[in-house]
Amino acid sequence: MSWEDEIGELQIREALAFEMGGPEKVARQHKFNKLTIRERIEKVSDPSSFHEIGTLAGVGEYDEEGKLTRFTPSNFVFGTAEIDGRPVILSGDDFTVRGGSADASIPGKRLRAEGLAVELRLPHIRLVDGMGGGGSVKTIETAGRTYIPELRGWETIVTQLGVAPSVSLALGSVAGIGAARVATAHYSVIVKDSAQMMIAGPALVDWASLGEVSKEELGASKIHTRNGAIDDEAASEAEAFDMAKRFLSYLLSA
Repeated sequence: MSWEDEIGELQIREALAFEMGGPEKVARQHKFNKLTIRERIEKVSDPSSFHEIGTLAGVGEYDEEGKLTRFTPSNFVFGTAEIDGRPVILSGDDFTVRGGSADASIPGKRLRAEGLAVELRLPHIRLVDGMGGGGSVKTIETAGRTYIPELRGWETIVTQLGVAPSVSLALGSVAGIGAARVATAHYSVIVKDSAQMMIAGPALVDWASLGEVSKEELGASKIHTRNGAIDDEAASEAEAFDMAKRFLSYLLSA
């Protein structure tokens, strides 16, 4: 018995996972002056130190012969890494896949990252660029309703605050659970102009017949750095990464 076909599929899945949402979605991310999750991980962590967990997680489509024809990777990437020689858990949303939405079963991977940070007693650096867990606009359109998220695992996120440092960087439009993940940290940073934090996005506000509003009106950096929800504002993603590194540098190593 040979496992060549199965191993071949795993290799294909891995290659497709690194393509994220595809060239068009990646180009759109860059158009809005934002890096992709894999570019962010490369920028913030020490060279070659990131060890990804769960690369192959996602949804595959197969033809009648059972061969993989398409693969949509999970829109959450996490693993262990080093930042200036310090071991950390590094995680982040992939906005090129489903806009970083955290509905359905997607939160499972995120909660694994939170649990690992608690288990290993390591700092957790969150690169947040995603939406909520109460149902995306797509979910509302197809199901005709939204739902109240159960918030399973939130106790793990809170527990981590008492175990090791946590840093959250708002690097794009974050809403719902995404916003909560930014606020629930020892140190939080938001990137001016390219990032916003809100309860719900403009599409959901419009769907609820509450009028047309922009993301900046709902949650610009100047709002949250003044009301205390976020600690600092960065002029760019590169500056946000430097601020996270500086915060960690003040802490004793184990």
